[in-house]
Amino acid sequence: MQFGIFTVGDVTQDPTNGRVPTEGERIKAMMTIALKAEEVGLDVFALGEHHNPPFVPSSPTTMLGWIAARTTRLRLSTATTLITTNDPVKIAEDYAMLQHLADGRVDLMMGRGNTGPVYPWFGQDIRNGIALAVENYALLRRLWREDVVDWEGKFRTPLQGFTSTPRPLDGVAPFVWHGSIRSPEIAEQAAYYGDGFFANHIFWPKEHTQRMVDLYRRRFEHYGHGGADQAIVGLGGQVFMRRNSQDAKREFRPYFDNAPVYGHGPSLEEFSAQTPLTVGSPQEVIDRTLGFREYVGDYQRQLFLVDHAGLPLKTVLEQIDILGEEVVPVLRKEFAVGRPEHVPDAPTHESLKQAAAKVEA
Repeated sequence: MQFGIFTVGDVTQDPTNGRVPTEGERIKAMMTIALKAEEVGLDVFALGEHHNPPFVPSSPTTMLGWIAARTTRLRLSTATTLITTNDPVKIAEDYAMLQHLADGRVDLMMGRGNTGPVYPWFGQDIRNGIALAVENYALLRRLWREDVVDWEGKFRTPLQGFTSTPRPLDGVAPFVWHGSIRSPEIAEQAAYYGDGFFANHIFWPKEHTQRMVDLYRRRFEHYGHGGADQAIVGLGGQVFMRRNSQDAKREFRPYFDNAPVYGHGPSLEEFSAQTPLTVGSPQEVIDRTLGFREYVGDYQRQLFLVDHAGLPLKTVLEQIDILGEEVVPVLRKEFAVGRPEHVPDAPTHESLKQAAAKVEA
């Protein structure tokens, strides 16, 4: 399994002292967080894409390129690449370039985005969200897999004899996860292509995540990509840890209560009971995370959100230390127990290159 962290890049007031970081401070903090992830032995750093305040990651390839130059092992991913409002030609070229710069340590998580006003900013209509996701991704796949593309669709001008540059590294396109919170159409899309499916797994109860993953697994098998238990699944999650549960809850409560995404609603205890949010000791995080397998099966990637809601950088780095030193080593060992040999690992550039070579042979 791959373990890592993801960030949405929010600029949020620290409710304990009223301080709001500048955009520059938040951007630099995310860079520091990524480097820390590699330092402690995590596998993945994933970055969201947003074009509206209070978020700052409007150009994921720029930041991931910077991180690629300063790391050697860390896998670089997007937590969302907006397949609906980005031009597929630009996605194809930008991420192929990043793939070369990072020596293949790149994959993407495609998403529709859930902020309505973003669509008209990029000349689109949110009512076409699913149709845009389907058409744009179909074109993106062709741009990565065919040297010369002739294409005509509904939402952009036709292409005639077009070649995107640079071509994917070693002729192998970056692996794609399709991320979704609530759209079964996206699970269907991931299954159709044999791509990965990433369940956000943050705001909804486990029963919802189970239904989405089950749908993806069944359809993955239906389309002939392998057995349902061989489908490539990733999960998100939110954690906050201290030595004991009481300290964790006391420290995190003001951040939870005032967070733009879930503050001023259910209590911390209610939200933790209803969703996978885990605030407590490292052992509680280990136990809760191991429980995910009970309702999604053996899966390939687990990412944690640890830097949201105005948490200061010092605190976030402490969280990453705990993940790397105490939590992830145990999760690696325990998730390997009883894992069937036919369940694949998370795809990497090397594994995809080897698979492509076998097909050619």
